[in-house]
Amino acid sequence: MLLEINNLTKTFKQHQAVKGISFHIEKGSCVALLGPNGAGKTTTLQMLAGLLTPTSGSIRFTQNNGKDYRYQIGFLPQHPSFFSWMTPKEYLQFAGNLSHITKAQLKSKIDETLEFVSLADVKNKRIGGFSGGMKQRLGLAQALMHDPELLILDEPVSALDPDGRRDVLKILTELKNRMTILFSTHVLHDAEQVCDTVIMLKEGQIKWDGSLATLRSEHTTSAVKIKTEEPLTGQLDGIPSIESIDYTDTHTATIYVNEMTFRSKNILSKILDNQLTLSHYEKVQDSLEDAYMKVMNR
Repeated sequence: MLLEINNLTKTFKQHQAVKGISFHIEKGSCVALLGPNGAGKTTTLQMLAGLLTPTSGSIRFTQNNGKDYRYQIGFLPQHPSFFSWMTPKEYLQFAGNLSHITKAQLKSKIDETLEFVSLADVKNKRIGGFSGGMKQRLGLAQALMHDPELLILDEPVSALDPDGRRDVLKILTELKNRMTILFSTHVLHDAEQVCDTVIMLKEGQIKWDGSLATLRSEHTTSAVKIKTEEPLTGQLDGIPSIESIDYTDTHTATIYVNEMTFRSKNILSKILDNQLTLSHYEKVQDSLEDAYMKVMNR
């Protein structure tokens, strides 16, 4: 385990943005913090990054013995700010000095990091002329400069066009092999492409904490949709693993099944035994988006 969070709370005047959340992050994992706008994602990440002081609760790096852990973190805010007159090389020189990277290491580290985020060709151009995607990759570069143990990213692709989004997600996929990653998003598809684990926040509280595979198995519904030329009503009784049947009309039914034990041949055999003519057979399964909505709305 890399990081342990216990009963973390943050209150702003009369508004409690984060309400006693607890979770942990395993070393080497990639975790997505999911939730709608206003769920408390940014507040949580800023507390973990040391930018906000929690109202109550604890944040503990398990190998740090209670000392200042901020040097172990790389942080990219949702809206990174840059000095437009600087070049990427100058900006990373500035960021490297703040991160206490030695002079002997700094030059090679700047070149290596700019190469990794595909900005080496523009390292001497002014940041003011950069696109949104280029600025986001530069922001990611400053967060990586000191090789942090934990990389925290707040909505890293929310403001990007499709090309910029793809570039940043590709970089995150490569970084998974080098460090632990925690990033927030309100788009499940982004989390699905990169992460192993998701934590869902709603109104400052955790609604789900677990793997994507577990989310899919516990909160998706499997069904079979069939249509026959003859009336179907009442012809499917007694088939194993059927949980319920929803008849659209006398010839069409959606059959909800237990995914673990269901076998298609049981339905097909029943149809043949009852001398029905099958005109349509379709297996239907909820998407991860459906599972997400079920968890968030329960």
